[in-house]
Amino acid sequence: MKLKNTLGVVIGSLVAASSFTVLAQGQGAVEVEAFGKHYLSDSQRGFEDEGELYGAGIGYFLTDDVSLNLSHGVYSDVTSDDPVAGGGKKDIKGSLTSLDALYHFGTPGVGLRPYVSGGVAHQSIGQPDRGGRNHSTFANVGTGLKYYFTENVFAKASVDGMYNIDQGDSEWMAGVGVGLNFGGGTAPAPVAEPAPVAEAPAPVAEPVPEVVRVELDVKFDFDKAQVKSESYADIQSLADFMNQYPQTSTTVEGHTDSVGTDAYNQKLSERRAAAVRNVLVQQYGVGADRVSSVGYGESRPVADNATEAGRAVNRRVEAEVEAQAK
Repeated sequence: MKLKNTLGVVIGSLVAASSFTVLAQGQGAVEVEAFGKHYLSDSQRGFEDEGELYGAGIGYFLTDDVSLNLSHGVYSDVTSDDPVAGGGKKDIKGSLTSLDALYHFGTPGVGLRPYVSGGVAHQSIGQPDRGGRNHSTFANVGTGLKYYFTENVFAKASVDGMYNIDQGDSEWMAGVGVGLNFGGGTAPAPVAEPAPVAEAPAPVAEPVPEVVRVELDVKFDFDKAQVKSESYADIQSLADFMNQYPQTSTTVEGHTDSVGTDAYNQKLSERRAAAVRNVLVQQYGVGADRVSSVGYGESRPVADNATEAGRAVNRRVEAEVEAQAK
C-alpha cells in the first residue's frame, strides 16, 4: 500500500501544479487517469473467476504517439474458489503495479485515438489455501481506445492479456477509465525561411508628352456667311498647326444669333461653317478629309441674345485641334 499512497501523492501534485491554460496533447504531455478493470484469473490459481481492479496511473509522452505509463491498482471482490473452514469464502487481498509502453494511432487532438500496449507488471496477492502473499511477474500486451472530448479530457476502454512468467498461466482484464492530458504540445512544423527577394530596378520615369492646342473663333456680320478679311490670319494659324501635325483633324462648327426663324438660322450656320472649311482646305492646303463642318443654328448661344453685343458674339464659327508636341 505504500507504493499506492506514493503514486497518489505524485498524481495529486502534478494536477495541482499544472495550469489549465497550458493543457495540450503531444510530445512532453503528461496523462493521469483513474480506472476500473474486470479481473479474470486463471482457474489454476484457486480464485473465483471474477473480481475487480481499481486504481490510477500516470503516463508521459516520449513522442506525439508513444507514452510510458505507470499504474497501480488494488483488487476487490476476489475470493477463493472453495469455502474455508467455518464457512464462507476467503477474501483475497492484493495489488498490481504495471509499467507499459503505449503506441497511439491517429493525430493528437479532439477525437478517437486507438492504441496498443506492452509491458511488465508485478502482482502481490493473497493465496486461497494458505497465508501470506504470492508475488508474480507478468508480461502484458493490450489494446484499447481513447476518446478525447477536448484536448485535455478523455475516456478509455481497454483489454489486457497478462502472462504469468513465474507460474506459466494467463489472465485477462477488461476495463474503462477517465483522465486528463496536460503539459505537452505537438512539435511545431518547420518554418521555411523566406526566399530573398531581388530588388527590382527603379522604373525610369518617362517624360509626359506635352499636349498643344489651337482654337479658332471667327465672327460674322449679321445675316452673312462670308469670312471677313481680318479673320484669315486666325484661320491660317489653325491651318499651319494642322499641317505641322498631319495626324490631326477637326470639325468646324457654325452658330447664329436668335434673329430669324430656327430653320433659316440652321441653314445660315451651316453656310458659315462651310465657308471657314473652304478657306482651310482651298487656300491653306489642309486635306479635305481632315476637316468636316456642322451647323447648330441658334441652339448654342454663348452670350445674351437680348442685346446687340451678345448677338454679335453668337454669330461665330468655332474649331479646335489638339496634338502631342514633337
